[in-house]
Amino acid sequence: MMNTPPKLLSVAPMMDWTTRHARNFLRLCSPQARLYTEMVTTQALVFGDIPRHLRFEALEHPIALQLGGSDINDLVHCAKLGEDWGYDEINLNVGCPSDRVQQGRIGACLMAEPAHVADALAAMQAAVRVPVTVKHRIGIDGLEHIDDLLNFVDTVAAQGCQHFIVHARIAILAGLSPKENREVPPLRYDDVYRLKALRPNLTVEINGGIKTVAEIAQHWQHTDGVMIGREAYQNPYLLVEAQRLWGTTELPSRGDIIRAYEPFVARELADGVPLKQMTRHILGLFHGQAGGRRYRQMLSNLAPDAGLEALQAALAATGEH
Repeated sequence: MMNTPPKLLSVAPMMDWTTRHARNFLRLCSPQARLYTEMVTTQALVFGDIPRHLRFEALEHPIALQLGGSDINDLVHCAKLGEDWGYDEINLNVGCPSDRVQQGRIGACLMAEPAHVADALAAMQAAVRVPVTVKHRIGIDGLEHIDDLLNFVDTVAAQGCQHFIVHARIAILAGLSPKENREVPPLRYDDVYRLKALRPNLTVEINGGIKTVAEIAQHWQHTDGVMIGREAYQNPYLLVEAQRLWGTTELPSRGDIIRAYEPFVARELADGVPLKQMTRHILGLFHGQAGGRRYRQMLSNLAPDAGLEALQAALAATGEH
């Protein structure tokens, strides 16, 4: 058991993935991790269906709302909405490299405008009582040096923001797809370590390519926290195993997690939600395990009217009871 409280652990906001169905499942994997919504654009909240975007269950706490946008008035309005809906944190996306969000002046392109980001975060902080944080890259095209990272962070911190979640890759905005930007630019963990060492008063959380409990513990030696991204989908049992960092010795089995997820699934089915909309988030639970391939096949080929028994059959195919 650890002698001191461990540092932060969170699951990254991921478009089309960190839905409320996924978050309910991920919370069962980790009571400790902070969960994030998908990025929700300010336009979606100003002009769209607010309950559809902001609804979540009490089980999901602690949970953060990630916003994408650049208009300060809209960001303030949406931060207030997030607080009113009960979110524990409001996060600004300054890391997404897709062409679509760049056209809307959203995401990583804002790293070229640190003063504007600072003003936006300051206005959001003044409007709400919950913490306001920023998720960003270590750099973008033409702003790739540690000094550029320090300038961005210092400019934003000068206006009051204290929590920085840093993806340890630059974003190449011209020429790479979002998928390539998650894989092609090399990971530069040392830049994030240096940021924390040079700015020890700030909370610095590291993100990018982290796949094992040992790696989480290693990064905790140099930063205040770790954010897990795609690995939370490819191998969500990693989050269960990470409970050992809190001194937990009795871990739930994969079958325990599925059975704990079933009441939520049953309620959603009763509301007309297709089973596949929920099971797509749990395909990786038996990654590398006996019966895991059959489990994945069964849940990937569900009939449109499949019910809870189909999930139970897939679990039975793994041999877990």
